[in-house]
Amino acid sequence: MSTVPSGTPCWTDLATPDLADARRFYPELFGWTGQIAPEPEAGGYTVFLLDGRAVAGAGPPAIPDQVPIWSVYVATDDADLVAGRVERAGGQVVVPPFEVLDRGRMAVFSDPAGATFSVWQPMAMPGGEVFGVPGAMSWTELVTPDPDGAKVFYELVFGWHPDGQAGESAAAHTAWRLGARIVAGMTVPLGDFPADTPAYWSVYFGVADADAAAARAATLGGSVLVPPRDIPAGRYTALRDPQGALFNTIALPPRP
Repeated sequence: MSTVPSGTPCWTDLATPDLADARRFYPELFGWTGQIAPEPEAGGYTVFLLDGRAVAGAGPPAIPDQVPIWSVYVATDDADLVAGRVERAGGQVVVPPFEVLDRGRMAVFSDPAGATFSVWQPMAMPGGEVFGVPGAMSWTELVTPDPDGAKVFYELVFGWHPDGQAGESAAAHTAWRLGARIVAGMTVPLGDFPADTPAYWSVYFGVADADAAAARAATLGGSVLVPPRDIPAGRYTALRDPQGALFNTIALPPRP
């Protein structure tokens, strides 16, 4: 069983051409340890652990020319059912549902604006085991030039509803609610991004200090795409790893 309810982001992993360097960079940045799958057909897929609990993964690209990318997985009880919903809602099935050894069943989709995302139907591997703390996935957000279309699509696919917001930033940012929980977010591309930026899902990892994490990433061979800045959710920065994969860190305010 997944550690989170169906319809909730439950896992993230990195497709990278330099898996060995990913095993160096991210553990030194986040304090992870790596657990390499022993099966030859797994291609060296590595589960990153934080204090012994799974938080993220990394593996080789699915196709030779794939750009390095972090992917978001949403928990589901039925990957085939989601595939049907995606097609009916106007999205595309990029990779039809298939079993990943004995770990689970997954599929890859794209929404009508081109943002790719995956689903995870757990078997032996439940997905992430800890969230919302330094070193673990703490937020996922869709960056899209078509927020109105995305609201329709993701409600049909996952049952997400836009959370009512007020204020001048409400038009640019949306929180998605599933039942009583906020499960993900959505924003339009920032002004300093090209107007034709395609839609994509972004992953945020928690850190204790966003400024220190940005400096550390640069020291380890990464680059700072957006310097640390304060946003309503906390202090965040956008980074690229040494192979160019985009990810974010965020220092969340203390919980009340």
